[in-house]
Amino acid sequence: MITPRPLAATTAVALALVALAGCGVESEPTATPVDDVSDGHGEIATAAEVEEPPLALVSVDADGRVGLLDLLSGESEDLGSAGAPTGLASDGRYVFVSTAEGVDIVDSARWSWNHGDHFHYYLGSPEMPGTVPGSGIATVTWGMLSTDGSTALHFAGSGDAVLLENEALAEGEIVERFRVDVDADAVVAPLGDGAIISEADALGVYDAEGRQTEQSVSCTDAAGAITTVVGLAIGCAEAAVLVTGDEDEAEFSVIPYPDDVDAERAVAFDGRKGRPTVAGLTDASGFWLLDTREETWTHVATEHTLVHVTAVDDEAGHVVALDTDGRVRVYAAATGEEIAATDVLVGAPDEATSLTVDGQRAYLNDPAAAVVHEIDYADGARIARTLDTPTSPAFLSEVGR
Repeated sequence: MITPRPLAATTAVALALVALAGCGVESEPTATPVDDVSDGHGEIATAAEVEEPPLALVSVDADGRVGLLDLLSGESEDLGSAGAPTGLASDGRYVFVSTAEGVDIVDSARWSWNHGDHFHYYLGSPEMPGTVPGSGIATVTWGMLSTDGSTALHFAGSGDAVLLENEALAEGEIVERFRVDVDADAVVAPLGDGAIISEADALGVYDAEGRQTEQSVSCTDAAGAITTVVGLAIGCAEAAVLVTGDEDEAEFSVIPYPDDVDAERAVAFDGRKGRPTVAGLTDASGFWLLDTREETWTHVATEHTLVHVTAVDDEAGHVVALDTDGRVRVYAAATGEEIAATDVLVGAPDEATSLTVDGQRAYLNDPAAAVVHEIDYADGARIARTLDTPTSPAFLSEVGR
């Protein structure tokens, strides 16, 4: 039996009621039909607005069976089957499962919408819309809102760059805005209804039909892309490029690495969705913090080699990382100090090992033991729960964020 995840229920409900009132919507103690909510809040007709984040874990076993575990109620369900997974990515609503045939999409029908000073939360019925064909593990990059804009997929094997229409996907339909052939190591990321695609030593802007525009900016050896609440950040050898606006009028800000720090560049980024600061993993010990609001870099040297690092970007500035020994380590962003660490939780972490954070907890899958560790990173990296998911968590993601 799984104990539901404890939340500050009274506070959460109070905040939700204030948020809804601030949008001119009548607040109720139960789910509010989306038809009663004002336009522009990320809603769709098949979901209901709820009072707190509908957090859940989506697990995919080695055969492709997909399960969902509700972190609030403890209830679980089987969602169906994808192909045998070779990789997984998630924007906090959709789970993109790379297989030998392409990417199978799982819609958890749980998502959050950032309304500046508060959030809206939605819950619907999960489904599996279908497959985006392609070859090789797909790198998936998304925007801030799962019901608008685009999601970009890049297949390393075939070199296809695919841009999906989010509005259609939210209604259960896979619509490719475009599919173009790009370099195998290209970075492809959504920008409004269009995309940014790297080539040679530049980042180019593409419109919704896959036509390259005249907008571009210099970028050597592009690697890593993430959308923050400020804009789209892309890693380059000499800097990060922050892109704001849309495909019609993109604005570029170059954030160079500090001259007084001798450290490897960031090659991948991760952070809590809807926050300005993200963590950048390097090829060596240590990590970077990129503040896209202040447009600054901070380097943190570590004694341990890390395989994953993600910025919570909460008031306390927690950064959660996984090292090569299988320990979760927690750092303070302001000082770089390691403030907590777990015992060894997983052996020999690999690309299937997932570390996801939300505003209170981190989740780490242990495929060998077929469990998920829920970690209270703000409380000395305490193991809050050990969770059994409905399918063995060969791959895992948290949704509802």
